[in-house]
This record gives sequence, C-alpha cells and structure tokens, in this order.
Amino acid sequence: MNFNPSRAEALNHLNNFIENNLSEYSKLRNFDFGPTNRSNISCLSPYITHGVINELEVIDKSLKKLPFSKVEKFIQEVLWRVYWKGWLELRPNVWTDFLLELKEVKKEFNNNQNYLNAIEGKTNIDCFNQWIMELKENNYLHNHTRMWFASIWIFTLELPWQLGAEFFMQHLYDGDAASNTLGWRWVAGIQTQGKHYLASEWNIKKFSNNRFQNIKLNENATPKVSEKSYPLIKQQFNNSKIIEEKNLLVFENNLSFEVSNFKENKFEKIYLISNINKNRSIELDEKLVKFKSELIKDQKKRLENKSINCEIIDISEIKNINDCYGLYPSVGENLDYLKSNNVKINFLYRDLDQLAWQYCNKGFFNFKNYIPKIISAFN
Repeated sequence: MNFNPSRAEALNHLNNFIENNLSEYSKLRNFDFGPTNRSNISCLSPYITHGVINELEVIDKSLKKLPFSKVEKFIQEVLWRVYWKGWLELRPNVWTDFLLELKEVKKEFNNNQNYLNAIEGKTNIDCFNQWIMELKENNYLHNHTRMWFASIWIFTLELPWQLGAEFFMQHLYDGDAASNTLGWRWVAGIQTQGKHYLASEWNIKKFSNNRFQNIKLNENATPKVSEKSYPLIKQQFNNSKIIEEKNLLVFENNLSFEVSNFKENKFEKIYLISNINKNRSIELDEKLVKFKSELIKDQKKRLENKSINCEIIDISEIKNINDCYGLYPSVGENLDYLKSNNVKINFLYRDLDQLAWQYCNKGFFNFKNYIPKIISAFN
C-alpha cells in the first residue's frame, strides 16, 4: 500500500488500473486479499477525495478502454461519493447532528474498556484486530472490509456508530464527511430506516479468501433506531458571474485547479487552504495531516510551474483576504469553520456536482438511473 501524495502518482495509479485490472473489477471487487494485494481494486479514493484527480477523468479513461456495459459497476462506485455528497448537501443537519452526538458519546465512552480495546486492536475477534492495525499502518481499508468492520463495531462490540465514524475519519486517507458519516449510518440501519448491514462469518471467510477463521459475531442483531428525520432542504448550487482578477480559495477537496472547470478564469492569486487539527472537530492522525499537507504542496508546485501566483495559508487567515471566490468545500470541517467564523465567500461549484446533486434527493438506486445521462453530459 503506497499512496505517494502527488497528481503524477495518482495518474500512474489510474493508468495502471485501467490497463491491467479494470476488466476484472466487477468480478473481483468484493474480495479483500489483504494489504499486499490490491490489484483487484483501483485504490484511487484517497486521490479522488482530495480532487487530485476527478471522477470525470477516471470515467473518461475507463470508457476509452471498455464499453459502458463492461465498466458500469466501476463507474457506479466512482460516483457513489458524488451521490453521498449530494445527499448530505440536501440534508446538512445530518452532519451537524453527528458531531453533536459524537461529543456526547465521547464523554460517556472516554474510559470505556471495550472501546479502548477496540481502537487498540485488542478484542477477541482476530480479523477486526488485524483491520485496526492495517488502518493505522496504511490509512486505508478495502470497501467491503469497512462494512464488516462497522458492522462488528456496532452489533458485536456494541459500540456507538459515531465513535466508529470518528475513528475512520481520523485515519482514512479518503475519509470525507459524506461518505463516511452516511456509510456508518447505513450499516447501523438508520440511513435507510430498518435496513442494516450484518457481517457474517461465511461472508468474511469467502471474500477474504479464507484468511480468517473462527469468527464469532452477533449475526442476529436488529437495526439501530433513530427518532430523527431529515426532510429535504432545497438548495441552489449556482455559480455567480466570475469577475476577473479576484482571488480564489482552494480547499483540500479540489487540489487539481489546472484541470478544473475554472482553469480558464484569470484570478489575481490562488490561496491553497490548510486546515490544521486545532480548527477541526475530529482530530486527524498525524500521517493523514501530512498526506493532506503534501498534496497541497504538490498542487502549489504544479501551479507555480504554470506561472500561477499562489500561496498556502491556514484557514484562519481567510478573513484577511478580500475580493475572493472559493471552490466549494462541501459539507464538512472546512465549511463548518467558515460558517462558525462568519466568513462570507462566493462559492464556485463543479459542473459535475451541479448536475448530479439534483438527482440525490432519493436513494442511490434512483440516482444510478441517471448515471448514463450524467456521463453523456460531459462526453
């Protein structure tokens, strides 16, 4: 597992996967063969989450290699994150409530031995302990394993899902507010009310290629229940007219300005925004902080190579910048900071998000019906 923090490395990952492993993705994607064998999946999510490469680049290369019918499942997985983000944009209080609930359960479980054993990988479930170590060492887990992990955390170890979601956000290179929070809610059974995900011994054995034995789990647990409901909040994701020669703020989710929808606009200066732990509700692992920092530095280097005036600043310094636009950071820690400090910015939204998010008002099965339409709009 090697995630070198650069766009060049991201493109190398992408090209290698497309050329060598894309054709087998649908058949093999659910297998976790261990951290030393990830050829059956793309491992692109740490780069896509930070906008180092974007979803349309990935989809375009896929369709140039194989027809849609052969890569439909891969494209759906690529667009899951777009869907989750759109879903959360229309219900932002889900994220707000998660942080409030997390604050309360942390008080209750601060010294809870079961919780401490879980995050140290000292439970009586060997596969779970190994995944804890893998997550801390590699800052990555296979998607299927994330589902098993969350299910064991919630239903066998009987720990609050909010603490598990925090643990993932602290360590995952590809952690983002939408995918992580809503994924944990889905496993618990409160994202789609009454429908939870239960890990089972046979499933883990099969899809881990029999790497684990004697997995004792609670396979009869009932879904968690939440009394809260989140009605849709209608949002407009419109870009204001861009006036030339103003400043642009780029957050950690959009780190490839040179291929963005706004690359032709002339900005006075581009500010790359760093958000250190003291400004976050969830304190990140130092390796994750460094990964983000190196990706931001890589974007700065690429901009400077194009003679674009740019600077890396801390998010707390935004208040000192006048006449600025900002590439929209999405619901999450960066947007929280701006709102809590009453920082007003004219946001600019990606074309993909403007189109796709209008189809995120219902479940993913509804959303995926629009995927061909979304793709054709950019092809």
